[in-house]
Amino acid sequence: MEIKNPFLFLFIFSLLSIISPLVKPSDTEALLALKSKLDPSNFLDWKRNTDLCNWQGVKQCKKTRVTKLVVENLNLNGSLDQIALNQLDQLRVLSFKNNSISGQIPNLTGLLNLKSLFLNKNNFSGKFPVSVTRLHRIKVINLAGNKLSGEIPVTLTKLSRLYMLYIENNEFTGELPSLNQPSLKFLNVSKNRFSGEIPVTLTRFNESCFAGNVNLCGGKLRLCSSTSPSYSVSPENVSHHDKRRKKLIIVIVVSVVVGVLLLGVLVAVCVACVRRRRRRSKDGKSKGVEAVGGSGGGGEEGTSGGGNGGNNGGKEGAFTWDQQGSEGLGTLVFCGPGDQQMNYSLEDLLKASAETLGRGIMGSTYKAVMESGYIVTVKRLRDSRFPRLEEFRRHVEIIGRLRHPNLVPLRAYFQAKEERLLVYDYFPNGSLFSLIHGTRANSGSKPLHWTSCLKIAEDVATGLLHIHQNPGLTHGNLKSSNVLLGSDFESCLTDYGLMPFRNLDSPEESGASSLFYKAPECRDIRRPLTHQADVYSFGVLLLELLTGKTPFQDLVQEHGSDIPRWVRSVREEETESGDEPASSNEASEEKLGALLNAAMACVSLVPENRPTMKDVLRMIRNARAEAQGSSNSSDHSPGRWSDTVQSLPRDEHLSI
Repeated sequence: MEIKNPFLFLFIFSLLSIISPLVKPSDTEALLALKSKLDPSNFLDWKRNTDLCNWQGVKQCKKTRVTKLVVENLNLNGSLDQIALNQLDQLRVLSFKNNSISGQIPNLTGLLNLKSLFLNKNNFSGKFPVSVTRLHRIKVINLAGNKLSGEIPVTLTKLSRLYMLYIENNEFTGELPSLNQPSLKFLNVSKNRFSGEIPVTLTRFNESCFAGNVNLCGGKLRLCSSTSPSYSVSPENVSHHDKRRKKLIIVIVVSVVVGVLLLGVLVAVCVACVRRRRRRSKDGKSKGVEAVGGSGGGGEEGTSGGGNGGNNGGKEGAFTWDQQGSEGLGTLVFCGPGDQQMNYSLEDLLKASAETLGRGIMGSTYKAVMESGYIVTVKRLRDSRFPRLEEFRRHVEIIGRLRHPNLVPLRAYFQAKEERLLVYDYFPNGSLFSLIHGTRANSGSKPLHWTSCLKIAEDVATGLLHIHQNPGLTHGNLKSSNVLLGSDFESCLTDYGLMPFRNLDSPEESGASSLFYKAPECRDIRRPLTHQADVYSFGVLLLELLTGKTPFQDLVQEHGSDIPRWVRSVREEETESGDEPASSNEASEEKLGALLNAAMACVSLVPENRPTMKDVLRMIRNARAEAQGSSNSSDHSPGRWSDTVQSLPRDEHLSI
C-alpha cells in the first residue's frame, strides 16, 4: 500500500514511541493466560476486573507489576505456559510448591529479576531447566520432589549468588558439577542416581546431603577405589572405563616410584635428625643445661612447637605442642558431665590436621579434622596471663560448665607448661559477621530483614543474659564475628569469659575490630570488664544488624541523638534502590522503633543508665511478639537474601 503522506506517518510513529513507555504495563493478561493452562479445575480465584494486587497468591506487587507470586498447596494439575510466565519479568519470588503441576519446566530466561524459585513437590518431568543458570540474580533453587532426570548442567557453577540448591528426590544422573561458589550454604542432592566422586568443593556438606545415590562416593561417604568403581559400567562406556583404568594404573605406578624415593629421603632426614639431637643432648648435659624442643625437630623454635616441624610437618595453620620436659605431655580434660563420652582423645587431637580459621587478641583458632573424620574447633591461647596451671584450670572449668542453646559449648581444655588449648564444637555455618557482610565487609552489605533482626537479637541477648547470671562472668569480647550460626541457624556466642587470659601488652589489643564494640569506659584495656560494658557492645551489634554497616569508632560521639535518623536513612537508601520492597509501612516503623529504643538504651555513654540484659531481652521479646502478631507473609519473604538465610534450614516450614 502506498503511503500518501510519509511525513504524517513519521509523526504518528514518533508520537506512539513517546507515549507507549508512559502506558503502565500490567501483568493481568499474563496471569490469566498462565491460569488457563495451570488451573483447569479453576481453583484460582483470578478475575479480570478486580485489583491484581489482591489476587490469590499475589503476595507482593508494585502498582500492576507482580514481584512475588506464591501459589502453593492448591492441587493445581495443569502445566506452565512459557510465554505467559516470561511476561512476568518483575518477579523476585516464584513459588508453585506442593501442587500437581506436570510437564517440563519451561524456559525461564525472561525472569531476569528472579531471586527465589520454588517448584518442589510437583510432577515436573524432563531435564534440569538450563535456562535457570542464565538468571544471574537467582539465589534459591528448589526443584525437590519431582520426576526430573538427566545430568546437572555445568553452567550452574556460573551462578555467583547461588545460596541454596535443593534437588533431592528426583532421577538425576551423571556426575555432580564442581559448585565452588562461596555463597552456596545449603545443598541437598540426596535420593537421585548420581555417580562418580563428590567434588572437593562439596565435601564440606554433611553425608545426608548426598545419601541415596548408590553410585556416589568420596567426601563423607564411602571411599572411592579402583576395585569398587564409583559408577556402574554399561556396555556403551566400556572403552571409556578401560581408558580410565589404564590411566589409573599409570598413576599408581608413578605414585609408588615417587613414594619410594620420598621414603628414602625421609629416612635419611630422620637419621640425620636423630644423630643431630643426640649430639645436642650430649652437649647440653656437658653444660648442665636441659635440651628442649618441638615434637618434630623444631628445637630452636622453643617449646611450643608452633614453628617448623611438629606433628603436621610444618603445614601452614597446623598446631603442635611440646611433648617433652619434666611436666610431661599433660592431659585433655573434658568439661561437662557428658563430654567424657566424646569420641576423641588427646592422641586423636595430636594427630589431627589443622586449618587456620582466624587470629585475634586471644590467640589463633583452628579447624581440627581428626583421622576419624570428627571435626572440632581448637583455640590456642596467646601468651596466657596465667602462668600457674591451677589458676587457669579453675577459671576454664567455670566456663566449661556453662550450657545453653545460644552458647558454643567449651568441651575440653589442655594445658602443659606454657601451652593452653580450648576445644569447642565446630560450627560450619559461619559467623553473624559473614551473614551480614559476606566474606568481607564492603559497601554492598545490606541490613537484615525485620524477622532476622528480631530473631538474632533475641538469641544473642538470651545467651548473654545466661553468662551474666553466673557470678563474676562477662563475655568481654562481644562482636558479630564472635556470634556463630548453629545447625538450626540459631545465634550462639563464642569466646565468652576469655578476656582474663588476654595479654595486655599484645599489639592486637588495640586493634580496631574489637575497639569499635567496646564501651567508652573500657577503651583503657586495663579497666575491669563489667556487665554494663557487655550491654554497650550488644547495642553496637544491634545497630550493625539494623544498618548492615560495620561498626566504627566513637559511634555515639559521631551521631549522638541522631542515631535513629541515621538508621532510618540507611534503610531508606536500601528501599530506594528498587532492589527490595518498601518498608515504610506502619508495622515496619513500629519494629524499627522498638529495636532502636533497645539499641539507644544500650549505647548510653553513662554505664549506670544502660539497662540490664534481662531488661533488654524483655524489650526484644515484646517487640518480636507484636511483630509476629501483626506480620503478614511479606515479612518472611525469601526474596531478601537475609530472610532467605533465616528460613532455609527450616525449608519444610518456610513461610513465603
